[in-house]
Amino acid sequence: MTDTAEIILYGTDWCGGSRRVRLFMDQHNIPYHWVNIDQDDAAARYVQSINNGNRSVPTIVWPDGSKLVEPSNRILAEKLGVPVE
Repeated sequence: MTDTAEIILYGTDWCGGSRRVRLFMDQHNIPYHWVNIDQDDAAARYVQSINNGNRSVPTIVWPDGSKLVEPSNRILAEKLGVPVE
């Protein structure tokens, strides 16, 4: 079970965007809960339910309920309030 105050990052190991976002978050010491939708059927269905039936990853769900889907590093940096690289 995850803490309701944490960022949840849905993705897959094979997705370059998922790897990029994980690296970005790790480099900026941003805590998050990683969910691999290839290994969690319920998570895959959730991602599809919020992305018009698509398995769009990375999908990031923030503690306030807002979502970012396939964000660029610039958009991610703005949301997190960290410097853009």
